[in-house]
Amino acid sequence: MKKVLEVKDLSVSFHTYGGEVQAVRNVNFDLNEKETLAIVGESGSGKSVTVQSIMQLLAMPPGEFKSGQILMNGEDLIKKSEKEMEKIREKDIGMIFQDPMTSLNPTMKIGRQITEGLIKHQGLSKQQARERGLELLRLVGIPNPEMRIDQYPHEFSGGMRQRAMIAIALSCNPKILIADEPTTALDVTIQAQILDLLRDIQEETNTAIILITHDLGVVANAADRVAVMYGGKVVETGTVDEIFYEPKHPYTWGLLGSMPKLNDASEKLQSIPGSPPDLKDPPKGCPFAARCPYSMKVCDKHQPAYIKSSDTQQTACWLLDERAPKVEPPQHIFAGGNA
Repeated sequence: MKKVLEVKDLSVSFHTYGGEVQAVRNVNFDLNEKETLAIVGESGSGKSVTVQSIMQLLAMPPGEFKSGQILMNGEDLIKKSEKEMEKIREKDIGMIFQDPMTSLNPTMKIGRQITEGLIKHQGLSKQQARERGLELLRLVGIPNPEMRIDQYPHEFSGGMRQRAMIAIALSCNPKILIADEPTTALDVTIQAQILDLLRDIQEETNTAIILITHDLGVVANAADRVAVMYGGKVVETGTVDEIFYEPKHPYTWGLLGSMPKLNDASEKLQSIPGSPPDLKDPPKGCPFAARCPYSMKVCDKHQPAYIKSSDTQQTACWLLDERAPKVEPPQHIFAGGNA
């Protein structure tokens, strides 16, 4: 399968009044053509900073690339100028943000926001761009597009605004679509519609998708592969079936244990005790060691290497070392048909 994006040893820091925040630390993953890769983890794990790095949208406070490469078509996006990145954002990589009301321009009609990229980067006339805008509104399931194209964002419902954001992101036929928590602000019914829409669009356009979420229910229904992030690092990657049915990392166990079980509404949800690490002074060893019930002395002192469980699954955990005691994942994480 053809790779459309490779992230290699990416480290990103923010310089704040309180000190340097090492938000992303030596992150590695790749994205294949026609694939949906979900990046999951709790708030502060580095998910959004990772994808903002791909788009070079690290503005407030200014982010600094400490190391690594972001390769697309063999070219390193980190080395691109802002002018070059403007073209890439419009043409090659589209992004759907979490809250469309803060991303859409309230003073511009929806049609203009969709068509300006078509006119600028595709060289279409205003009439051609409008016709393409109508096609995109139909593609994302907005009814009566002939009327809606001339309306403002405040005249759209929340779900329709998110659909309009998707239309804008797809306007120049990007090879990669990044969806950063695209369903968080929507009710459950609309969430399902948006996820179905993304799947349909992927089948029709062959777009590769990076899906950022903390909702494992969304992951189970939408992803092909999963990267689990914690403390600015990727701690486990695998296919969606491997992550849900054969997880290896205790943090992944904790995430799965915190999901509601479909067949037992009375069961108490499991929580992960403690708090995420302070990334102004990140731990020397495993970032999850302070919260891990299976932590060993080596976990505090040394970062674990990635150990492969299959051709598609690898995990950074000392428990997989041949010298470590054998620990079985808690059985409650598999109960209830989470996936």
